[in-house]
Amino acid sequence: MAVTALVESLRRQGRDVIDLGAGEPDFPTPESIREAGIKAIRDGFTKYTPAAGLYELREAVCAKYHRDCNLEFQPQNVLITCGAKHAIANAILAVCEEGDEVIFSSPFWTSYLEQVKFSGASPVVIPTDEATGFKITPEQLLSVLSSRTKLLLLNSPANPTGSVYSEDELRSLAGVLQSHDCYVLYDEIYEKIIYDGCRHFNPATLPELEGRVLLVNGLSKAYSMTGWRIGFLTAPEDVIKQTIKIQSHTTSNPCSISQKAGIEALNLDDSVIADMVNSFDQRRRFTHEALTGIPGVACDLPAGAFYLFPSMSGYLGRRTKGKILTTPLELCSYLLDDAGIALVPGEAFDSLHNVRISYATSLGTLREAARRLSASLLKIHDWN
Repeated sequence: MAVTALVESLRRQGRDVIDLGAGEPDFPTPESIREAGIKAIRDGFTKYTPAAGLYELREAVCAKYHRDCNLEFQPQNVLITCGAKHAIANAILAVCEEGDEVIFSSPFWTSYLEQVKFSGASPVVIPTDEATGFKITPEQLLSVLSSRTKLLLLNSPANPTGSVYSEDELRSLAGVLQSHDCYVLYDEIYEKIIYDGCRHFNPATLPELEGRVLLVNGLSKAYSMTGWRIGFLTAPEDVIKQTIKIQSHTTSNPCSISQKAGIEALNLDDSVIADMVNSFDQRRRFTHEALTGIPGVACDLPAGAFYLFPSMSGYLGRRTKGKILTTPLELCSYLLDDAGIALVPGEAFDSLHNVRISYATSLGTLREAARRLSASLLKIHDWN
């Protein structure tokens, strides 16, 4: 968001800047969803709803999980929130307090760390890298579990790396947790944006984790509804009761109009988003090929989401324009100034050698970005 704000500021100054930092689809919200929102306005559906969200929308979430992975939930297992970020914050506040520990991997989506701190719990960060596909191994998990562990937070497909946990990998982690009493918060907001025949697996289907999985999802990514601000938390009823209390004293209900649009979205089948996912796949392959064709750039091909997370170690420690680039932030500042390209530095995600590139923009824009990026990076090579 900070990068996007900076891009807007530079554009107002007349700068030609390509923004590859945005974490949102560039496609319009599907028409029938937009029409459902318009109808809600015309029908005067502009008042408060229950703090937990519309019953019909909570029913639609239950139907989605039954349809997608044969999970049986009731509306009392669902909280509708102001986006997935809000669902994560509510869940952490509901189950964690001072003295607890929350385990998650690095690189991580930047808000995880801060939301854990909000609750008073202590973050326990497991480092991951390209060698493990940016995923936690059972051995790593076992080594940090303690009597204070209250929550394991997993994100798949992941932001910023695009990594996807397989069924076997999740089963192995569940096996480690079988004898340990803690919750698993599973952030699956990118579940529909997945490639190469990968299958999204839901750990709530595992007997070892019965009654312990808190599922976070929403409409922002799959249905290109970032501005509508609808997320949902699906969890055991006792957890949902506590999150409703929290939400009733903070935001109260999500936007009534957006909730009506959300019902329409969840009643659609996946064909409505198929073209968008196919376009993301084309962009993913193009951008990955362009990046890995630049000397000194290393990048795995991610299996999900719409980000690449290349290692830029080959350019750190090098001198350019009289200055040594020692961090991803300094490299991104150079690229913004020299090439007019906005990327997100790895520091935002606890990485000291990567940058995040969003390919949620047109192929034409990506081609121009690749040209600029290559030319600007090759200058660094020439100066050394």
